[in-house]
Amino acid sequence: MATTSRKQILMRTFRRNKTSVVGLLMAFCLVIIALISPWISPYDPISQDLNVQHAPPGWAHPFGADSYGRDQLSRILWGSRVSLVVGIFSVLFAMAAGIPFGMIGGYKGGIIDNIVLRLIDIFMSFPIVILGLLVLAIMGPGLIKIVIAIGVAITPRIARLARGSTLSVKGKEYIEAARAVGLSDARIMMIHVLPNIFGEILVMGTLWVATAIIVEASLSFIGLGVRPPTPSWGAMIRDGLDQLTNAPWLSLFPGLAIFLSVFSFNLIADGLRDISDPKLRG
Repeated sequence: MATTSRKQILMRTFRRNKTSVVGLLMAFCLVIIALISPWISPYDPISQDLNVQHAPPGWAHPFGADSYGRDQLSRILWGSRVSLVVGIFSVLFAMAAGIPFGMIGGYKGGIIDNIVLRLIDIFMSFPIVILGLLVLAIMGPGLIKIVIAIGVAITPRIARLARGSTLSVKGKEYIEAARAVGLSDARIMMIHVLPNIFGEILVMGTLWVATAIIVEASLSFIGLGVRPPTPSWGAMIRDGLDQLTNAPWLSLFPGLAIFLSVFSFNLIADGLRDISDPKLRG
């Protein structure tokens, strides 16, 4: 009964933030579109038809056609798959690597914490895009490699947050009680520390999904994203730059898709922040 009551409180807190509900609906629609894009795309996203080269938006091509006569709407629908896969799975990768790393440093303290903190500082001295470029330069382009590259770049940020949150809870009474009854450090971190710091990490993780989408678009823009002719929003913006004055829709619509995706995850993070804050929840 207590668990149900807590869930109701959390749901009510999230629903109270109307903008977060809108963001959740937007993100849900984006996921559905990515999943069913093979069935709702009006054209093959890589099929070329030079007869409609640079065609403006119309009934046949609602978002126009690019320099090769490929339908822009179909390419944007298929490109959502790349952005979502990279955005979500790179953050999951970063959380899986960064949370244990930061927790161990914050909980153990001493020389272990110093080593963890120095490693975090070294990797955080590189901007995410630059660190992603370094990883891709070693591994080469490709969807899975982009996920790993962006995940590696986000990992120190997640680790730093996990470390700071662990430092704030490791001196609490329930942690001391767990030590007193003989629980191992690993068990204490899994049972008592992680559940109490995960809310804050989840909020930031949602924001990092938005960041990962932007980074993926940036890497695709400079030619280090997925290999052509696979559709990618960043590559579509780059392809439309040469025709920006004559056919602005080539860059406008993929840019709008990036904006709406990033905007939706930022709105969701705002609602999750309300849930994780006891004052707002109360």
